[in-house]
Amino acid sequence: MRRHRHSEESDGAGIDLAPMLDFVLNLLIFFIITAVFVKEIGITVSRPTSAAAEKKEGGAIIIAIRASGEIYVGNRLVDLRAVRANIERLHAQKPDDSVVVTAEEAAPTGALVQVIDQVRQGGVQNVSIAASAAAAGG
Repeated sequence: MRRHRHSEESDGAGIDLAPMLDFVLNLLIFFIITAVFVKEIGITVSRPTSAAAEKKEGGAIIIAIRASGEIYVGNRLVDLRAVRANIERLHAQKPDDSVVVTAEEAAPTGALVQVIDQVRQGGVQNVSIAASAAAAGG
């Protein structure tokens, strides 16, 4: 009889998991709702097309970015880390020249932004983005 009494006590002494499950579901719903409202921070770069391209008079330092991500400063292939040094050297030779960055349509936008940053760190604030010769039809 004592064993029978013990089994009756153990039936009533269980842990109720319903409040914990409600709490977990509320957390899940909260995170799903707040995840929808998270906005990504970024910039939109509109590259000019050949119809919007205009010829710029005067001297300019030309930087070309190919679709493969290769960077050319004055028809010379350079690494991204060497852009700043090249710009500093060219800007010291011709301080009135501006910098024109031409990027192919399929060129990585990240490379374009990094090149512009390197140019500005090199001391040139007058940076233009132009249509590449391939996009301009020439």
